[in-house]
Amino acid sequence: MSQEDVNNQLESIFKRYQQSFSDKIYAETNHDSDILMSVFGITPTIKQENRQYWGRELGMCWQLIVTAIFRHHHAGFGNALKLGDDEPCDFVFDKFAVDTKYRIGSGDSGTLKKFKQYGHQLREQGFEPTLLILRTDNLPSAITACHAGTWQVYIGGEAFTFIKTHTQFDLLAYLTQKVGDYKVDR
Repeated sequence: MSQEDVNNQLESIFKRYQQSFSDKIYAETNHDSDILMSVFGITPTIKQENRQYWGRELGMCWQLIVTAIFRHHHAGFGNALKLGDDEPCDFVFDKFAVDTKYRIGSGDSGTLKKFKQYGHQLREQGFEPTLLILRTDNLPSAITACHAGTWQVYIGGEAFTFIKTHTQFDLLAYLTQKVGDYKVDR
């Protein structure tokens, strides 16, 4: 390998990590709110104090809300699938295997590999793997990995439209009416 080849390879590594670090910095300093945060009166400043906690808890809240809506508004609702020791989705209905995410911010290789693997496994079972993601500030490489894993990805407004189309329940309008009703005491 020539020195020029080595230099090109190193430059490629630096550029890849520059993009990765830039994506991470953007995600970590994002001060946007979302409708679910607004329901609880959680400000971006509050969330910044412990992003991991708030992301995990808001993610579970999002999952429970979406699952409850489909359970009560869609006759074809089924519980999460179990494939071996894994649960690659939160619930199924008709031909869809749905996994809900508040936000996808991890670009580690294990996470990305799971998205690809689960997508293929769900397709093998005859389902259309479908991600419903609330936030729009997702890590681009993670979204790319989901597409590569054959997932249909609905983000932000698209996720709300998907929910309304399949349940006739307007979750966005419902949450908008609930803004501030469950403020977190601080």
